Amino acid sequence: MTFDIANAKSRFPALNQEQVFLDNAGGSQVLDTVIQSITSYLSTTNVQLGATYGTSKISTTAQEDAYVAAAKFINANPEEICLGASSTQLLHNLSTALNFQPGDELIVSKLNHEANSAPWVRIAQLLGLQVKWWSATDAENAVCDPADLKPLLSEKTRLVACPHTSNLLGSIVDVKEIARLVHQFPRALLCVDGVALAPHRQVDVKDLGVDFYVFSWYKVYGPHISQLYASSRILDQINSLGHFFKPTDTLDLKLNLASANYELAQSIPRVVEYFGPDVPAAWHQIAVHEEKLQRILLDFLNGDDRIIVYGERSASKEVRVPVISFTVKGLKSRRLVEEVEKRSSFGFRNGHMYSLRLAQDIMGLEDPDDGVVRISMLHYNTEEEITGLVVVLREILDQFK
Repeated sequence: MTFDIANAKSRFPALNQEQVFLDNAGGSQVLDTVIQSITSYLSTTNVQLGATYGTSKISTTAQEDAYVAAAKFINANPEEICLGASSTQLLHNLSTALNFQPGDELIVSKLNHEANSAPWVRIAQLLGLQVKWWSATDAENAVCDPADLKPLLSEKTRLVACPHTSNLLGSIVDVKEIARLVHQFPRALLCVDGVALAPHRQVDVKDLGVDFYVFSWYKVYGPHISQLYASSRILDQINSLGHFFKPTDTLDLKLNLASANYELAQSIPRVVEYFGPDVPAAWHQIAVHEEKLQRILLDFLNGDDRIIVYGERSASKEVRVPVISFTVKGLKSRRLVEEVEKRSSFGFRNGHMYSLRLAQDIMGLEDPDDGVVRISMLHYNTEEEITGLVVVLREILDQFK
């Protein structure tokens, strides 16, 4: 069955209600087949893995199939991925298990969600390593500029941590160029947070040239579970956190304490199937449709001089995904969200979205907790919904002139 974006909305049961979901960067809605898969598993095959009786064999095969599908989704091998509760948890596990030496330096982007900053700051404090902050100078359109990274790199660099897309800004980072720069230094590794990118673009970790890549399936139409990739060429640099008698020939065996949630993991193939037989074509349709959505909103926001749009102001799918943050001069972000909720069924939020260093140190927001208004769309949103949102936003801004 080919991918049909026109009928995408019908595949998500939660969309059959009045609420219009525009907080998708915090978590997407879930595919019908994923819901059915989890229900079926818990109803018929909820047993421990690895036994010889029939039901356990079925359950074990389902888990194995899940790792194959999950790995294929990002062009990795099953032994190169680990599934876990959250991207934050997986990166903390990785930071604990990765080999470091005295004098190692860690370069951490201030555009990160804290999930890709806190683990590295913590391990640096524990081991007495140096953290260098990779910052940006443009408060409204901060970028992970390779030119700003170059002077921070050295023979002491052990790891660079940055986002593929900021969960506040939506701007796409040139990860391939960053990987090229990082790998000029033999011991340097690149860890990329793809949580905000993965719902919108096809990910190919081999093409990107990254060493580590993390994202959350619950933001890619699936269950509340996350995935970490580590290149097979560096698996020997990662110590095992598992029991001493457990094998250590896969990333999952090294980093997953016990095992991933069975019912959630085994549903991942249903997400992968959603894209149909021509996966690149499906992702292209998604990007084209989402470009239309973000153009409707950005055309309105960019046309009002009271509004500051953060990140790329262009609606081009080449430079951004539909995660759009803004503030309105003279109006608290929380107040704007509340006014929208009074008038409509649109649901989104305000704040710093766990990117406090970006909001505070680079964007210079006076009240980071009030933060920005963030509207985040997915391909199951419609042009009619975003056009209706613009009408509501215009009414509110006219009221607060």
